Amino acid sequence: MHYVVGVDIGGTNIVVGTVAEDGSAVHGVRSAPTHAEEGPEAVLGRIARLVQVSMAEAEKAAGIPRRNIVGVGIGSPGPLDRKRGMVLLTPNLGWRDLPLRQLVSEAVGLPATLDNDANCAIYGEWWVGAARGTRYVVGLTIGTGIGGGIVLDGRIYHGTSDVAGEFGHTTIDSTGRLCKCGNYGCLEAYASGPAIAARAAEGIASGVDTRLPEMVGGDLSRLTAQTVYEAASGGDQYALEVVRDTAKFLGIGVGNIVNIFNPDLVVIVGGVTMAGDQLFTPLRSEVKRRAFKPAVERCRIVPGVLPGTAGVVGAAATFHHRVGDEP
Repeated sequence: MHYVVGVDIGGTNIVVGTVAEDGSAVHGVRSAPTHAEEGPEAVLGRIARLVQVSMAEAEKAAGIPRRNIVGVGIGSPGPLDRKRGMVLLTPNLGWRDLPLRQLVSEAVGLPATLDNDANCAIYGEWWVGAARGTRYVVGLTIGTGIGGGIVLDGRIYHGTSDVAGEFGHTTIDSTGRLCKCGNYGCLEAYASGPAIAARAAEGIASGVDTRLPEMVGGDLSRLTAQTVYEAASGGDQYALEVVRDTAKFLGIGVGNIVNIFNPDLVVIVGGVTMAGDQLFTPLRSEVKRRAFKPAVERCRIVPGVLPGTAGVVGAAATFHHRVGDEP
C-alpha cells in the first residue's frame, strides 16, 4: 500500500501525518508552532523536519518502508495558484508569491500537491469522515477565520481562480461589523473564534452577569471561544446566549449555502464543534426557518469527526486522488 504525508499549515500550528492511500490509517501525526513571524524559510524548514519525523515514525511504529511513501499533499491558506503551486497571498502568514509546492518537494525529495487548507479539511471529511458516501458536500472550517470547501461528485470545486468556498466573507448584514477583509457584515466577523470572544467581551464590558471574567482571571485578553463554550456547558446563561447568537449567525450563512448548493450534507469543522448540541440544535432550527423546505429536508448539518486531522487527511487525499492531473 502507498502512503502520502499530509501537511496542514495553519496560522498557529503545522500538523503532519502519514496517510494510507485508502484513508484507513494515519501514522506519525506530529505538530509544531508555525511561528510565521520568523519568515517563510524558517517555516519551510519546520515543515520539512515534521515530514521527516512523521515518515520515520510511520516506519518505526507501523513498519511502512520509505519507498511506499510516494508524495506530500500540502494544505495552505490562500489565495493560491494551484497550477503553478504558488501561495499568492496569506495575510496570517505574511507570504506573497511563494512557490510552496516546489520548495517543499525539493526539501523532502518527494513530489507534492498544493490546495487550500479549508478545501483539504472538507475533502478529508468527505473521504473518510462525517460526509463519507455523499455526493454534494459543502463545509465550513471555523477557527481564527472561517473558510469553506465544496465537494461535488467527489471533486473539489475550486472556481475559475481557485477561491471558491470563501463562505466566511459572505455578507450576513450589509451594515454590520467590520471584518478584517475590509468589508462589513461578513459571517467571519460574527462567528469566527476571535469574533465569538469579542462579542462576549463586549457584553462583559456592558455589565452582564457572567462567570467568564473569573474563568480568565479578570484578563479579558485571554478570553477565547473555547472559554465561552466551557462556560455555556457549565450553565452560564450569558455564555449560552453568546452561543445561541453564534448559532443564529451561522444559521443565516448555512441557510444561504443550502439554498444555493442544495447539498446532501453541510459539515462544520473546527473548535466551534466543541459547543455540541448547544450550537447545532439552534443552528439547524435557524436553517430550517430560512432555507427552502425541499432543500432542508434533504440536507443534514453535522460536525466533523476528524478533530485535529481533517486537514492532514484531506491534504494527503488531494495527492492520492489528483497527482498527475491538471488542477
